[in-house]
Amino acid sequence: MSSTTPKTRTRASAFWKGVADGTPFLLVVGPFAMLFGVLATEAGLNVLETLAFSAVVFAGAAQFTALQLMQENAPTLIVLASALAVNLRVAMYSASLTPWIGAAPLWQRAIAAYFTVDQSYACSVAQFEKEPQMTVPQRMAYFFGVLTPIVPTWYISTFIGAAIGTQVPESWALDFALPITFLAMVAPMLRTAAHVVAACVAIVVSLLAAGVPYSLGLIIAGALGMIAGAQAEAIIERRKAEND
Repeated sequence: MSSTTPKTRTRASAFWKGVADGTPFLLVVGPFAMLFGVLATEAGLNVLETLAFSAVVFAGAAQFTALQLMQENAPTLIVLASALAVNLRVAMYSASLTPWIGAAPLWQRAIAAYFTVDQSYACSVAQFEKEPQMTVPQRMAYFFGVLTPIVPTWYISTFIGAAIGTQVPESWALDFALPITFLAMVAPMLRTAAHVVAACVAIVVSLLAAGVPYSLGLIIAGALGMIAGAQAEAIIERRKAEND
């Protein structure tokens, strides 16, 4: 039997397993954070403000959304609401992780809440379902192991992007990289018919609501997309139950 089977895995081995699973994400995290640093300085933020922005929010998609709205001089309430709407998925992540790590000490859960992002959630849930015998301390060790290569890279790459941001020629058109990055993030998540329905509805509505001030059309599109996806999933499950 392997020394790292679910029954014998230690906190140390769980941690290093997390590090190994989190390391491949550096290929995306580094350029993404660097792009944010570049665009933030182009929007008028200095290096310190960019780093503070990244440290306080620590949510790539929400950061880009807030940055764009700030460039459009949107009201603060709109900026906060839009960033929150983009990050609503994290609330679902937290609910999904609670059965696995909800018994951890409060201070660990507080830190985990701050660092719950797409990568830490996806890796952790997959690992916990694969090895349900892991103890809570082992699960927390794995969770933080995933973050160990990601978090420093995010901050360092943000700093590098902010430091070189003002030196990047406008001809590079880095702003075009933002929608491409989002497409690369979203496409692999379309795993079921309900996901596809949600995405299609959100796309159509966002195009129709493109003229809504302060990019509020995106919030409307996101809300309707989630409603459509939930309805599609309910219909699919009901039909499966009827067939069974």
